[in-house]
Amino acid sequence: MEINLRPIKNDDLDNLVKYAGNKKIFDNLTDQFPHPFTADAGKNFINKIRKVEPHHVLAIDHEGELIGAIGVHPQADVYCKNAEMGYWVAEEFWGQGVISQAIPKMVDYGFEKFDFTRIFARPYGRNVASQKALEKSGFVLEATLEKTFYKNGRFEDELIYAIRRK
Repeated sequence: MEINLRPIKNDDLDNLVKYAGNKKIFDNLTDQFPHPFTADAGKNFINKIRKVEPHHVLAIDHEGELIGAIGVHPQADVYCKNAEMGYWVAEEFWGQGVISQAIPKMVDYGFEKFDFTRIFARPYGRNVASQKALEKSGFVLEATLEKTFYKNGRFEDELIYAIRRK
């Protein structure tokens, strides 16, 4: 399955709401990602990310349709050379290598467009598929922090994976 990364556009709203509204997507992201994911949330998200150039968040596109999103989020203060990567893909595309294609493309984009020296991701300890995709893309496990995330009424382990500019 071939995917591309591209800027998110207003025409993506229907797919964004349809796919991002899945509770299983919310369960693997931070609580800043709203659930339910409404049309208003989608419009706010699109308007917010389109204001920033170069774009920090891109659509994961398959055959002209948004099926997920991936981003590199710049950090502040003494972490200013770092960016946190976050991503999700629609459940119907899980297990098809979508994220394994998207991660290296976003790493290349992040290092090309920004002055980052390190891109990191923080999957939940239970999200083995995300961990494998990061490892396959050259990310190295830097730390495991036990029970630091609190999601859906329970504590979760935080894993910190990173890749550095060559």
